[in-house]
Parts: sequence; C-alpha cells; structure tokens
Amino acid sequence: MPSMRILSWNVNGLRAIYKKGFVDWLLKDRPDVLCLQEIKATEDQIPKELKGLPGYISFFSPGARKGRDGVALFTKIKTLSLEYSLGLPGFDDEQRAIVADYGDFLLFDVYFPNGKASKERLSYKMRFYDLFLDLMDRLVAEGRDIVICGDVNTAHKEIDLARPKPNEKISGFLPEERAWIDRLIEHGFLDTFRLFHPEGEKYSFWDMKTRARERNVGWRIDYFFVSLGMRDRVKSAFILDDVYGSDHCPVGIEIEL
Repeated sequence: MPSMRILSWNVNGLRAIYKKGFVDWLLKDRPDVLCLQEIKATEDQIPKELKGLPGYISFFSPGARKGRDGVALFTKIKTLSLEYSLGLPGFDDEQRAIVADYGDFLLFDVYFPNGKASKERLSYKMRFYDLFLDLMDRLVAEGRDIVICGDVNTAHKEIDLARPKPNEKISGFLPEERAWIDRLIEHGFLDTFRLFHPEGEKYSFWDMKTRARERNVGWRIDYFFVSLGMRDRVKSAFILDDVYGSDHCPVGIEIEL
C-alpha cells in the first residue's frame, strides 16, 4: 500500500530559513507534502527558487500584516482543489491557513494565533479556536476525513513542555487553551504523536532569546491531528528535533493512501 509523508514546520521567516539551507534540506528529505507556517513574507519577498522546486507544486499565502503570519504548502501530489481561506467571518484577514483537498481527505495547514501579546489577542485566539472546531465538526458530519497540522500555539499536557509549573499562567499553557485541545480530542480528533509516543518527552519549539534549545527547555506546540476515520491509516508520527534553522523544528506523519 503506498504511503504519504507529510511534514509541518513553523519556519519563523521564509527568507531567513531560505538562507539557512532550506532548499538543500527539503530536496534531501523529499516529503510528499510540506506545510509551512509563519513565512513572514509578502508575495514579492518570496525567493523565486521556492516557486519552482523540482518535483513540487508550491502555494503561498502571505500574511496581510507585514513581517508576520502567512503559510505555504509544497506538494508532490496534485490537489483536487486548494483554498487560502477557512471561511471564518472576521478571521481570514491574517492569512493563517491553506486547505488542500486530496480527495479522500482534507489537509489543513494552519498557523493558529498566539495569545501572549494582550488580553485582546488571547480573546482572538480563543474565538479562532472555537470557530475552527465548529468548522471541523461540520466537515466530519459531511463525511470528510481530515488532517490538521501546524503551530497550535498551545502545549496540551504537562508532559508537553519542560517547565509546566512556571508557565501555568502564561498563554500557551493556560487552562482554557489546554481545555480546547481536550475538546478537539473529545470531538473525535487524535493527537497523532501521542498515538505512537504516549510518554515521549519531545519538543518542537524552544525560545531563542534564552538559548533554550541548547538545554532542551522546550514546548510541544506543533501538532498533527487526524479525524477518527483516519486512525488506521496513520503509520507513524514523529518530531524531527535534529533539524535546525528556526525556533521550531518540523513534525510529521506517514499515512497510508
């Protein structure tokens, strides 16, 4: 049975990662699909080489806020359709998602909001979470299988960050943020990494200012979730914490086609 290897990576700036050997890494790893978040580049700032990489079709959705947001997708496999919008009223202005229809499943490449800046941004994040879950529920009710990947900006359990206690009142590990992931799972979505590594203490993000990666003081805030109908098709889930270039590292899954 053929399989499909999908990676997701918050690159914290497409131009920055491009200068750090991104193309060499991608053409060596050769995932079937690569989803990127936080590309931080306008259309004219995207390196031309990335628009014509051998073997890949590329899609870019630059953020409306200069130097922030934005997502991208590189795929070897043609999509039936592709959208740059989640269709959430008032929440598409920051270009946070690409939705690719591969026929037997929908792939959501999403850069979820960060709530640390202010109470208003935390409120924005929680509203985004709620509307996104409503959308997932509707699509599952319509019979669609779904893969969600990206920077969710929340660590779910204490095992998902190196220092849970000092961060209990910090956005990214607040009770209401963690409760939303509980709800996502209660609604039938599976945290793929935990399917294969129930006790694994691996992280996908480290604060650059404190050189946290050198000490592995990290957070697991990048995920692949799949709807229940995809459960038996997920063959592996992993974190590529030996890949550098961003304050995040790639995460991935392999699914049966």
